[in-house]
Amino acid sequence: MFVKVVELVGESPIGWKDAVQRAVEEASRSVQNITGVEVYNMTANVEDGKLTEFKANVKIAYTDEVLK
Repeated sequence: MFVKVVELVGESPIGWKDAVQRAVEEASRSVQNITGVEVYNMTANVEDGKLTEFKANVKIAYTDEVLK
């Protein structure tokens, strides 16, 4: 078994937690066996002094079986 990592950016108008959740959901569409997520950067867009778009850079770990 191998552990592989994919990097994604999740975006949300609601908050950083939702941005992370969206990234995990997006990854789960094409990757099985997700085992963890690391959030390594959070940013946001600002308009008129208000946060309008939250972004989370994440690393998603998943296991991959070796075929024999």
